[in-house]
Amino acid sequence: MFSKFDRFSPQPQRRLILQGAVATLLLGLAPCAIAGSAVVAVRVWPAKAYTRITLEANAPLQFKHFFVPDPDRLVIDLEGADWGEELNNIAARIGTDDPYVKQLRAGRYKPGTVRVVLDLKTEVKPQVFSLEPFGEYKHRLVIDLYPAKSDDPLLSLLDDNKLPAVQPEKPSNKEPGTNGKDRLQVDRLVTIAIDPGHGGEDPGAVGKGGTYEKTVTLAIGKKLKSLIDKEPNMRAVLTRDDDYFVPLAQRVVKARKVNADLFMSIHADAFVRPDANGSSVFALSEGGATSTAAKWLAKTQNESDLIGGVRLDVRDPHLAKTLLDLTQTATINDSLKLGKAMLMSLGEINRLHKPHVEQAGFAVLKSPDIPSVLVETAFISNPSEEKKLADDAYQTKMAESLLAGIKRYLSKNPPLARNKLAQG
Repeated sequence: MFSKFDRFSPQPQRRLILQGAVATLLLGLAPCAIAGSAVVAVRVWPAKAYTRITLEANAPLQFKHFFVPDPDRLVIDLEGADWGEELNNIAARIGTDDPYVKQLRAGRYKPGTVRVVLDLKTEVKPQVFSLEPFGEYKHRLVIDLYPAKSDDPLLSLLDDNKLPAVQPEKPSNKEPGTNGKDRLQVDRLVTIAIDPGHGGEDPGAVGKGGTYEKTVTLAIGKKLKSLIDKEPNMRAVLTRDDDYFVPLAQRVVKARKVNADLFMSIHADAFVRPDANGSSVFALSEGGATSTAAKWLAKTQNESDLIGGVRLDVRDPHLAKTLLDLTQTATINDSLKLGKAMLMSLGEINRLHKPHVEQAGFAVLKSPDIPSVLVETAFISNPSEEKKLADDAYQTKMAESLLAGIKRYLSKNPPLARNKLAQG
């Protein structure tokens, strides 16, 4: 029993305990109070964008939460929760580098209730919600701590003072994977949105050697961004720059907020047969999928929101506008052209799993006005390709190939001129 938690409780505490006991008896004992909800795992994903704390239990966690000021704390009462090893060791889950949480502690607050307290480093906007079991996860209570004042590095390009000056095209003898044939003639900044697939609670596919898809996609994405940023008149932005989860639709919203010219989602394929291999490129479909495999892949990728965890009752007007079923035939046609250019470059460093761009209903590609493709770099379920994907040199080679594909597309489909990035 933590007596220091008593000052958080409503007064008088003794009366509330008695009232609670009587109410429980009158209700015939709630199921969660009988069986208890044992917390089987506590996971923390700290990042500048936000910190996520997940409590996983074998039964639904009934909860209520409130703030306590001076110093700032977020208090969460778990009703009907059993005390166990995971809660006993919860303090060890927080590192000194967490941007938002100073300390995480838990204790038996009163009979049938465990109190979890987050000592905060700064002002936050919390989202606390529960998720039904999905995949390997049981019932989850999710605590997302967003900064009260957002400092999203992705949106820094909206500041005109930070836009690089337009520079003349510098001649080069050879570009990676293009034999020096493709030249960009642009008179403004071209923005490429790079989307490293999965992240945080959603690991993506896992190779036999233990390589996580989310780790590979972030490594390749960062390398590709670095290469793009060195190009004259080109700039890349990442939908995530660390190991945290971003909902699929929010990835689209982020790309549109910086008025991206192209959107590329990076993944590493997986299949039940370990001999499946090669690179693939996918675009959005207005109708059905072009193959059973494309339909299956779109379904599994779209389940990322269920795996990573999204608060579904949040209403965002900008998000709703983005997800409207808009006529986007022209954008899809451009996406197919981009996908073809990507396949030509990928084919120079890896076998192509399919020689043409496939299509299906990928949620992450549903931007009505940005040519968008999803690249499956290789099969992480194939031991040979998993080894390549985990290799730093091969990741760089893959990033160079992706850049070559982007430049090949832009050389034949130059972006329309505009004076500056659109606001909002």
